[in-house]
Amino acid sequence: MQPPSPPVAVPHPDNPYAASAPQVPHQPAPAPDPGAGRLIAGRYRLLAKLGHGGMGTVWRAKDETVDREVAVKEPRVPDHLPERERANAFERMRREARAAARLDHPAVVNVHDVAVVDGRPWIVMELVQGRSLGDALQEGTLGAREAARIGLEVLGALEAAHAAGILHRDVKPDNVLLGRHDRVVLTDFGIAQIEGETNLTDTGGFVGSPEYIAPERVLGQRPGPASDLWSLGVVLYAATEGVSPFRRSNTPATLQSVLNAAPAPPASAQGPLAEAINGLLQKDPARRPNAAQTRALLEQAANPPAPAAATQVVRVAADAKGGVRLGRKALLGLGAAVVAAAVTAYLVIAEPFAGPLPDGWTQRAQPKLGATLTVPEAYQADRPDADDTDKNWVTYSDWSGSIWIGLNVARKSEDTSNEIKNSAAAEMYADNEEFKGQGNYDLSMPENPGTAPKDTEYQGKPSAENTIVYTTTDSQNPRPRELKIFYYKTSAGDMYKLTISYPGKGDFTDRGREVARTAIANLDIDKL
Repeated sequence: MQPPSPPVAVPHPDNPYAASAPQVPHQPAPAPDPGAGRLIAGRYRLLAKLGHGGMGTVWRAKDETVDREVAVKEPRVPDHLPERERANAFERMRREARAAARLDHPAVVNVHDVAVVDGRPWIVMELVQGRSLGDALQEGTLGAREAARIGLEVLGALEAAHAAGILHRDVKPDNVLLGRHDRVVLTDFGIAQIEGETNLTDTGGFVGSPEYIAPERVLGQRPGPASDLWSLGVVLYAATEGVSPFRRSNTPATLQSVLNAAPAPPASAQGPLAEAINGLLQKDPARRPNAAQTRALLEQAANPPAPAAATQVVRVAADAKGGVRLGRKALLGLGAAVVAAAVTAYLVIAEPFAGPLPDGWTQRAQPKLGATLTVPEAYQADRPDADDTDKNWVTYSDWSGSIWIGLNVARKSEDTSNEIKNSAAAEMYADNEEFKGQGNYDLSMPENPGTAPKDTEYQGKPSAENTIVYTTTDSQNPRPRELKIFYYKTSAGDMYKLTISYPGKGDFTDRGREVARTAIANLDIDKL
């Protein structure tokens, strides 16, 4: 029997500066890339393409002089371009090399050499073993601490660049590499603006990725360090929330949202990280936190204080037969008198319809909503801002942002337009028709998703539920999702909607459905 094929390096087409970890192939290796084996400047042997960007193809290469692997960026300019534009493109690459070479920071990719071949500059850089943040976000969001850690490294690279008079102007997940040993590297200074150098004419208008461009740049105003910090804020939002806050279906709509749209408050990012993101996404650059203020917030998020020692809480809940259930540890750790007191207190204050709570779940009272939610203990809350006129909602989400629970109440007393339907079922079917006709923009839901509405019963009274199955309309990263919505209208005419959103496929799907069942079963509305 022949031995298995050796591992091979897998190139990342969207992450041209990084080489992924070796993987064992499941099929014969593809034919070598055209141009592989070519020797550049008498020392750099091209091995395989790693990917390509707007102005060049990046190769994994061998520096035969010092016997090490490097990344080599080959200029790639269409032959039909006028000579002036070709010259501008080559000059931009030279500036990329100069900008990166001027910076001495571990989070900035090292430039080793610029080899000129037939008048074209080939940039020779360190080869970062890893993948881009953009690639990582294809698999899911980051936790708040990890996002803050990466944000601190990118911020350090930007601080070094700004101190040297350089604006990056294209900070985005694809230009942030996640290397070995937790190293984070900011790459692609190809459109950087270097203080004191003449601006190049951009024949296609502004340069950069529209959804990460600061509003002042869209308006044609002179950018500054705050413009790069805006882009960092968008990156942090996308990393924790799983969606870019300004991305739309086309470039004009995206730029319009950058100028005018207020992104939804972060749900997964809380505390100092949310404060940093919200501050960096201020439309007015003068109102954004500076680098030092941003660093202080990110450090708090990356290194939160250790929680104080918690007092042991004994949960007493009804079992399926209406009795009392005490955890085994509580029985062993409490004296008989304490247990008796706890049971007596439960019998006095417990609602007759309260059910047993699963391990790891807790009740969260929502006095302003007139209800109590049951959610996993680790879920993070997101509530309206103090100046938000609509205070009739709350959401809880897990740290990854993959699963979230939202409760909203439409008050009859505030329904001046008489929009609350006659019953929970009527509201559900009305929403169902709206979903099928228009989708849902906030959730990236397409028109006519698959729905499964049904009439149900809550505490002996009519309620309704709908399951919506769809694939997000994100053109770059469509994902299957499911949405479970519970409807209940109180005798006073208030309409409650409990919504649970989770991935439609993958490891989180079964957990999401379990969360939905448990949250709906344990919803406690004060006034039925």
